[in-house]
Amino acid sequence: MMGMRTNIIQEDSMNMLRVTVLNLGFAALVATLPALAGAGEISADMHLATKEGQGDKIGTAVFTDKGGGVDIMVDVHGLTPGLHGFHVHENPDCSPSTKDGQVIPAGAAGGHFDPHKTGKHLGPDHSGHLGDLPALAAGDDGKVKTTLHLDGVKVEDYKNRSLMIHAGGDNYADQPAPLGGGGARFACGVLR
Repeated sequence: MMGMRTNIIQEDSMNMLRVTVLNLGFAALVATLPALAGAGEISADMHLATKEGQGDKIGTAVFTDKGGGVDIMVDVHGLTPGLHGFHVHENPDCSPSTKDGQVIPAGAAGGHFDPHKTGKHLGPDHSGHLGDLPALAAGDDGKVKTTLHLDGVKVEDYKNRSLMIHAGGDNYADQPAPLGGGGARFACGVLR
C-alpha cells in the first residue's frame, strides 16, 4: 500500500509541475502579445496642411515591416492629378511655423529625415535622405491607393516622424529645384 501511495504522490507532484510550467509559459505568451501586436507597424492619418494648422483628413498611410524592408500602404484622396513628392520629415509635428515672416503649413515637421547627415535628396534608394520615398501618382480623380516597398529599412526607422505629401512631383535630385521640386507641403500626418 505504501508503494502505491508513493507512486500517487509522485504522479500528483509531476502533474502539478506540468501545470505550473504550462501556466508560466501561457503567462509569458500573454504578456508578450501586446508587444507582438504592435511590432512592425505604424500609421499616420493624413490631413491637409494649412496656414491655420491641421485641415481635413484626406486618408491614411500604414508602414509595415515586410520582406527585409517596409511596405507602405497609401490610401488618400483630394490630390491634384499627377506626381506628388512623398517624404518622411524629421519632427513628429504637422503644425505651421513661421520663417522670414511667412507662415509655412506643416513647417514644424522640419526637413527631410536625414539621420546620416547626407545633405542630399537622391530618392528612395537610401543613398541620400532616409526620408526620401517613392513619389505618389494621383489619378484623374485625385486618389492614390497603392502599396510601395522600401528595401533595407524597418518601421522603427520612421516611428515618431512626420509623413508629408507635397503639392508637386519629385525628380529625386536637388537640381533644378531643391528637394526634388515637390514644393509646398500639401498634407501631413504623424507616424505612430
